Amino acid sequence: MKILLFCDDFYHPGNIPAEGLKNIFEIDEVFDASDFKLETLANYDVIVMSKCDHISQVNNNPWKTVEVQSEFVKYVENGGGLLVTHSGIVAGENGSTEVLDKLIGCRFASHPNNCPVTVGALKPHPITKGVGIFRETDEHYHIEILADDVDILAASFADAQGDESQYESEPYFNAPAYIAPAAYVRTQGKGRVCVLTPGHVSEVWFNPEFMKIIKNAVRWCSSKH
Repeated sequence: MKILLFCDDFYHPGNIPAEGLKNIFEIDEVFDASDFKLETLANYDVIVMSKCDHISQVNNNPWKTVEVQSEFVKYVENGGGLLVTHSGIVAGENGSTEVLDKLIGCRFASHPNNCPVTVGALKPHPITKGVGIFRETDEHYHIEILADDVDILAASFADAQGDESQYESEPYFNAPAYIAPAAYVRTQGKGRVCVLTPGHVSEVWFNPEFMKIIKNAVRWCSSKH
């Protein structure tokens, strides 16, 4: 199975998902999206998207052009697997990544400060098979669902954060307790899409239960209908 990881943006160092994935699979990596050739997508069984619309950590210019988004849609509809983790669901500015957002099925809305987040399965599925409840300090993503066929497999929960937050002027301040989707799947054409919202910090990627989810998700995404 051939796996390609897109990672590294201003807010999310690429070494975190890269090291986590390489602990499980052999992968190829794209840190700098300016080096990416669209025609290589078809060479891979699964694309892992852990990158927002920044070319790299030191180049915040967008890379998810209309052409790039169109090629990702074709890749999935032709039977490719797309696994999107954490920063991969962050939309481009002013709706610039709408085509890709709809393929993914959601977009990032907000998150409070890093806090203890509990993740647990909601239903049996190949992606949640053998996965127990786990808890790590992470960015607790709140998301906006865009697709009608999203099948939510796991949820995340964080307790309320008090007014000790340093971000009083931001929506992170005094955040209430919140339950959010942590894992879901959808299909488009012949391909499969899985979204996992945890993964801001290394501790999540090396948590044994999250590693099980990643392994299961890659294998599920790689399975053709």
